[in-house]
Amino acid sequence: MKYIYNIILLLLFSNVLCAQEKKNVLIFLVDDLGYFDISHHDADFYETPNIDQLAQEGVDFTNAYVAHPRCLPSRYALQTGRYPARAGIPAKNENTIKGKKFYDNEKTIGQAFKDQGYHTYFAGKWHLGHEEDEWPHNKGYDINVAGCAAGAPQSYFYPYNVPKNPKKIGKGHGKIIGLDEGEEGEYLTDRLTDETIKFLDADHNGKPFFAVLSHYGVHTPFQAKKEDIKKYKTKLEGMKFEGPEYTKQDGMMKMHQNNPVYGAMVASVDESLGKIVEALKAKGMYENTIIVFTSDHGGLSNRGLNSNRDLATSNLPLRAGKGHTYEGGTKVPLIFGGAKISKHNVVDQVTTNTDLYPTLLDLCGLNLYPTEHLDGISIKNNIKKGKSVDRTIFWHSPKARPNSTGDIHVTVARDGDFKMMYFYKEERYELYNLKNDPYETKNIYNANDPKSKQMAQMITTWIAETKAAI
Repeated sequence: MKYIYNIILLLLFSNVLCAQEKKNVLIFLVDDLGYFDISHHDADFYETPNIDQLAQEGVDFTNAYVAHPRCLPSRYALQTGRYPARAGIPAKNENTIKGKKFYDNEKTIGQAFKDQGYHTYFAGKWHLGHEEDEWPHNKGYDINVAGCAAGAPQSYFYPYNVPKNPKKIGKGHGKIIGLDEGEEGEYLTDRLTDETIKFLDADHNGKPFFAVLSHYGVHTPFQAKKEDIKKYKTKLEGMKFEGPEYTKQDGMMKMHQNNPVYGAMVASVDESLGKIVEALKAKGMYENTIIVFTSDHGGLSNRGLNSNRDLATSNLPLRAGKGHTYEGGTKVPLIFGGAKISKHNVVDQVTTNTDLYPTLLDLCGLNLYPTEHLDGISIKNNIKKGKSVDRTIFWHSPKARPNSTGDIHVTVARDGDFKMMYFYKEERYELYNLKNDPYETKNIYNANDPKSKQMAQMITTWIAETKAAI
């Protein structure tokens, strides 16, 4: 009997040890946060001590991008490892995506981890699919908290489905399902943080975990806690800005980081990260958990010339912002922290969020799915060795919003240091050397130049290969 008892103890110990050996993963995704919206990247207005510390102790990517400068297509890319153009996302006609099952015959990153023995969790903004069968709990995640079709909350304060100011609620603001109960006045970012900490504290039955905390913040509506707003209003009083508030470039572009409510929202997600890190350390899991901090696209800095919408931030010195395929719209913060995965603190490898799928599987020693994450590559070796290699990545934006964010139809390729933009409705090209001109100020396109010809052909070939809608 004692022998059997010892065997049982050994098996239980082996299961726990196995789970400890396998790394946990937590993706911390912020909505609409620009590359320069964190103080580690030299933001003067915003204060993000917890994000900064993660970057200082981990790996900070200086050439990280998303596959599309808008929420839904970017999230599709992260979940599938595929360019959204392959699925016709975003559609030219908004009505054509209603009821469309984005994930038919596609394995999400959550499903890939679940299939290989992970306990999977999703909290926050999903924004993919109008029907429940397309939501996280039916797409590979064991637990789903508030992940539904909504692109933004009606209110950041409970009750979340009752708008504070109905006149300022935009088209993407919807009903958040699953948070019907709560305390009056609780803040959504705090609630999602608390729910995620509950998951971290839970019994995972000897399994490692794969979790995504996908904040609705810092997306509109601009709402934050009073004490945080007061802090940033006070800070603003002591700051001076040179030049105009807006300039006519790529629509109307905001020139200064001076929105105190947005600053307070940034502070709230930074505080959230701090609480998550603290919880992981308290459980003794921090050193065995890969934390990925990133955004779904650049900050909301541009609007149409005839629009009066409130803007969040400035992405300067990067050009433009959300909705645009210029650097301000597609370049994002990307930090790998927690478990030590590299001795290098800064990596300049060009990467896009389609790469997270295979890279995280690879870092955890799991099987990759090349037929699934078609447009993602594992950059594990680049992270480990701190070396970068040239590669080609693409963007396709077939649904322009000239009034909302000031952007127009375009297909883009980055090949090494060169970036070509093909505005196909206008049959016009722009070419930039990002090494010499990272802020895209000088168009060097020349129809007779070999590089211009080569990249134009690359775009033509890619559009045909992906069947991108134009």
